[in-house]
Amino acid sequence: MVQTSIASNNNNILILPLPEQYRGKDIEVLIYSKDELMAPMQPGSPVTMGDFIGTISDGDASQLRAHTEQARKEWDRDF
Repeated sequence: MVQTSIASNNNNILILPLPEQYRGKDIEVLIYSKDELMAPMQPGSPVTMGDFIGTISDGDASQLRAHTEQARKEWDRDF
C-alpha cells in the first residue's frame, strides 16, 4: 500500500507516479480532501443496545450467550 498527499493546483489533471510493484496490476485510487477525512463526528443521539438488534443471527446470539455463561462459571470455581 502506498499513501501520499498531493496539493491541488486548480486544474483537472493529476500525475501520480506508480511504484514498480504496482505496474501491470489492477489498482484502486481514492481521492478525498483532508478536511473530509478529519471532519469532526456529528453530535447525535447516544448509541443504545437497541441500535444493535438484528446485527447477528439468533443462533449466533445463543452461542455467544452460552459461551459467556460458561466463561462466568469458570471464574466462579475454586482453584
